[in-house]
Amino acid sequence: MASKRYAQVGEHCVACGCCVKVCPLGAIQVWKGVAARVDTDRCVGCGKCAGECPAGTISLKARVETV
Repeated sequence: MASKRYAQVGEHCVACGCCVKVCPLGAIQVWKGVAARVDTDRCVGCGKCAGECPAGTISLKARVETV
């Protein structure tokens, strides 16, 4: 069963990589040294990245179920 949440990185990401280090599934990468990006297919919505983000820019969003 898929997770009901996923991480989303806000526009104030400072690309520090803290979220990348704590993600248990490697679902987050720093893109072009500018900002983190989340692979929503891999993200399980555990929230570890949000708890570690020093900028407080990562939030958990509800997945929209598709039929």
